[in-house]
Amino acid sequence: MRLLLDQGLPRSACDLLRRAGHDVIHTGECGLASASDAEILAAAQRNRRIVATLDADFHALIALSAASTPSVIRVRIEGLRGQALAELLERVWHACEDDLLKGALVTVTERQIRVHHLPIGTQQK
Repeated sequence: MRLLLDQGLPRSACDLLRRAGHDVIHTGECGLASASDAEILAAAQRNRRIVATLDADFHALIALSAASTPSVIRVRIEGLRGQALAELLERVWHACEDDLLKGALVTVTERQIRVHHLPIGTQQK
């Protein structure tokens, strides 16, 4: 899994996911600490990364743009520490790998994982 973790998510999750074999970078590690959401999405698209974030704006930006990439995982669970976030993202990856690779908006709550295929507004079979 190639991930770009947004501000607000613990950097410690990067190391844990890297040890598990994933290619993960945090916005604070790659010069995107103060970047706009649109700039982060553009960087993720250029580098073929999936964005993981707490921010609902990413889903709205992708939906309005009618883009088919990058995929975005919105975590709707506040206060996760690195270990818990790494475990959560691993579960999401295993449950939604095909969707994320094709282009999807994934919302994760304590109770469920919801997937919307990209681009939004098109019929998917």
